[in-house]
Amino acid sequence: MSSQSTTSTAGVIPQARPKSEPGAISRFFRTQRGDSPFKRLLIHLTLMLCCLIAIYPALRVFSVSLRPGDRLLSTSLAIIPQDWTLQNYVDLIQDTSFLLWLWNSLMITFATALVGVALAATSAYAFSRWRFPGRNAGLVFLLATQMIPAAMLMVPLYILALRNGLIGSYRGLIVAYSVSAVPFSIWILKGYYDTIPRELEEAGLIDGAGKLGTFWRIILPLSTPSLAIVFLFNFTQAWNDYLFARIILGNAEQIWTWPLGLRTLQEQFRTQWGMFSAGSVLVTIPVVILFLYSSKYLISGLTLGSVKG
Repeated sequence: MSSQSTTSTAGVIPQARPKSEPGAISRFFRTQRGDSPFKRLLIHLTLMLCCLIAIYPALRVFSVSLRPGDRLLSTSLAIIPQDWTLQNYVDLIQDTSFLLWLWNSLMITFATALVGVALAATSAYAFSRWRFPGRNAGLVFLLATQMIPAAMLMVPLYILALRNGLIGSYRGLIVAYSVSAVPFSIWILKGYYDTIPRELEEAGLIDGAGKLGTFWRIILPLSTPSLAIVFLFNFTQAWNDYLFARIILGNAEQIWTWPLGLRTLQEQFRTQWGMFSAGSVLVTIPVVILFLYSSKYLISGLTLGSVKG
């Protein structure tokens, strides 16, 4: 009797527990093609709110630049005041050296971006494709330099620039920017080079392109997205900097960048908010143009690294 009960019990196959249905919240946020209208409405409202939060400070700066005089505060919430004027822009261009500051900044930032891309592209290719003594230590060292605050680099960079006669010159500021930007750029490009199949280079070598030819004709065209990102990173870092420009350029007013120039609008007891805001609006134009122009390379270059089978 006991054996029969044991046999019958052993013969029963345990059934799997039914999977629990996902909750309402998980079903709501699950990515599906057929999202409900309420979900799409909520997503669009959230994105619109985030865009409004991001753009509102810029709109207020633009509003201050249109106000006559130096009126920083106003009881009106209108972006364009009723008594708006472009006099602040006219005074900024005529009464100050703003165009010279802007030209100096463009020269320094473009030179820094080009130098950074050239150094990072070749160095990252060496770290990605070749194995040599000290390779891993070099990568760790480059990464460790990014953990050092920028303020701690000011004293050693100033001493090096002073000993090499680079104080008060374009070259000193370009070297200072490149020192802080190239290590991070190398890591970005090295990670992208690792995703490019080596078979493409081998095919180029078979065709007689050589090492330099494969790098110039194959690797660089395929690396357009990462090169654009590195260029933008180096450009924006140099464009917005004040500390390094202050210690390297010093009192050489003829080569001041726009951050140093706009700083002169803030006096001890008075700040020319109208002209300051006008300058802040104008200096964003080159950056916006650069981002709009380079966006096509960022998008179109994403498919260049694919291999046709």
